Amino acid sequence: MSHNLQFFLDFMSPFAYLAHQRLPSLARRYGRGITYCPIDLPAAKRAAGNSGPPNVKIPVKLRYLVTDMDRWARRYGVPLKFPVSLDSGLMNKGLFYAIDRAQAESYAGVAWRRCWGEGGDMGDPALLQEVAEELGWDAGEFLGFLHSEDAEARYDASNRRAQELGVFGVPTILIGDQMWWGNDRLDFLEEYLAQPDLKFAIQEKVP
Repeated sequence: MSHNLQFFLDFMSPFAYLAHQRLPSLARRYGRGITYCPIDLPAAKRAAGNSGPPNVKIPVKLRYLVTDMDRWARRYGVPLKFPVSLDSGLMNKGLFYAIDRAQAESYAGVAWRRCWGEGGDMGDPALLQEVAEELGWDAGEFLGFLHSEDAEARYDASNRRAQELGVFGVPTILIGDQMWWGNDRLDFLEEYLAQPDLKFAIQEKVP
């Protein structure tokens, strides 16, 4: 665990989708795994004192962000289409089901492709069922898990831990006490990982 990149994400974030186009290969290049940490992005912002309106409520900023996202999508060679909704809670909780089956990276890839790649509704049970079926899971069992007390408790714990660590946005990557926020900070992350004297004995902060 201590060697892993802790990846804090919310499926509502297009920049987390974009970061995930590069992050898995980057982690493998430097012998690291990824610990997927789903969080409620609006809650993280509120906990950090960010009470401003969301980007979708600021037209001038949203216009720029759409242009910026399109530039990154072209750079990564992936499609980008706004999803029907940003109701990401259930899809976020689905990561715990994937983690239990050692399929977190695959789940994240499929979920993001269906939402931000194809513009699907991330809160739609039908889409969630299709994601489960694409991964070879029992869809009924998966949907049941999403509404379970276990999923809710693990999601609450992940949110609390993120806030304790000072995570205020996504995508955020942590290694020990080092933090990188944003898809556009992955080059700095790689510079850190490429240090020849970087020791793998870095300990993560575990509650």
